Amino acid sequence: MTQIDRLRSLGLFDARVPRYTSYPTAPVFSADIGAAHQAAALAGLDPAEPVSVYIHIPFCERLCWFCACRTQGTQTLTPVENYIGTLEQELALLKETLPAGLRMGRMHWGGGTPTILPPALIHRLAQAVKAVLPPTEDCEFSVEIDPTMVDTPKIAALAAEGMTRASIGIQDFDPLVQQAIGRMQPFDVTRACVDDLRDAGIGSLNADLVYGLPHQNAARLDDTLDKVLDLGPDRIALFGYAHVPWMSKRQKLIDAASLPQEVARYRLAERAADRFRGAGFTPIGIDHFARPGDGLELAARTGRLRRNFQGYVDDSCATLIGLGASSISRLPAGYVQNAPATPAYVQRIEAGELAAVRGHVMTDEDLMRARAIEMIMCDFRLDLEALHERFGAMAARLRPEIAAVAARFGDLVEVTSTGLTVPPDGRVLARLVAHVFDAHAPEGARYSQAS
Repeated sequence: MTQIDRLRSLGLFDARVPRYTSYPTAPVFSADIGAAHQAAALAGLDPAEPVSVYIHIPFCERLCWFCACRTQGTQTLTPVENYIGTLEQELALLKETLPAGLRMGRMHWGGGTPTILPPALIHRLAQAVKAVLPPTEDCEFSVEIDPTMVDTPKIAALAAEGMTRASIGIQDFDPLVQQAIGRMQPFDVTRACVDDLRDAGIGSLNADLVYGLPHQNAARLDDTLDKVLDLGPDRIALFGYAHVPWMSKRQKLIDAASLPQEVARYRLAERAADRFRGAGFTPIGIDHFARPGDGLELAARTGRLRRNFQGYVDDSCATLIGLGASSISRLPAGYVQNAPATPAYVQRIEAGELAAVRGHVMTDEDLMRARAIEMIMCDFRLDLEALHERFGAMAARLRPEIAAVAARFGDLVEVTSTGLTVPPDGRVLARLVAHVFDAHAPEGARYSQAS
């Protein structure tokens, strides 16, 4: 049996499972957990422990067809400016709720297109956040950058507000692929963006790529990889395209017949990973790569790699406060999500209420399973001794699942008395292995394909 045949028999090409950027996953969240829980959890934070902040900017001038994020199109800045005003109101509500002295250790702006903001709004938003949550001395500030929606003044404004990392959306440089996903982005525009970022002193650049896009093949991917490596990023995120038209109606504009089939898609991912390893990048988790010495590589090497809604991070903050429509906060007792639709979010904030509309309160077992799944996704191992040290005898509840993993995946996992390890040949199965330890199976939930 070939490796491909074996992976097929194990369900890799058919399975649809979570990416496990959280546990439990968002479909488990309940409307019974909302703003009251959010307020109590925020008020109970320890001011001695810095927090991370995520801000969602849901606006785009163009709506890329491949994207399944919560976004909306706009051709004017009026709704964007109004939204910044709502974020300022949300920050004011936070200030009334948070304990005095709380500081911010990380900040990330995502979207949508954060770089739709002109310099004046960049300064206004950044300073509003800092007024409520002063940054620590080593605070890191990262921003998702659309090279077609940024210029030198915007980059200068972000740098002046302390941006330390830019995450550049690329996806693919081939014109046919770009046309098929509704995202035209010439290489020279991206090159100019990278040059401007480096000239502004931004020391860490991340490139976001997607495999499994329509019309992608080996030759087109190779050309994209050549161009990406020429840009000299410090980190690379290589995501599998999630074709979920039932969630994102714009994906219906993509011809499903033009998508690479399962094995071709798998080989594209392997081809890209081989190129990155050959160029000196260290593989991080299932879909990231980093240069030696980069913070993400250091975190992976020293056991400090973590996983959250931005993917793999070296963020040590235990709490993540999400601001804006659809943002999810990770709080000590669990998760809360703001109203997903922008009008509903605005309505709640303007009524003087925090915006959470659903969430999940973690049980002790949830916390243990969340850490076990994070171990598998980040370190490709499950350490029962470390779990026992943190959670006590409860860790033994995972032994039946460990036995099930051994029975299902055979020599693609290594099981010992102290847990399990996923060796390099089996790491493409990490999401399937993690799924065995998921005790929540929400009825009707539909996830992206595992390969």
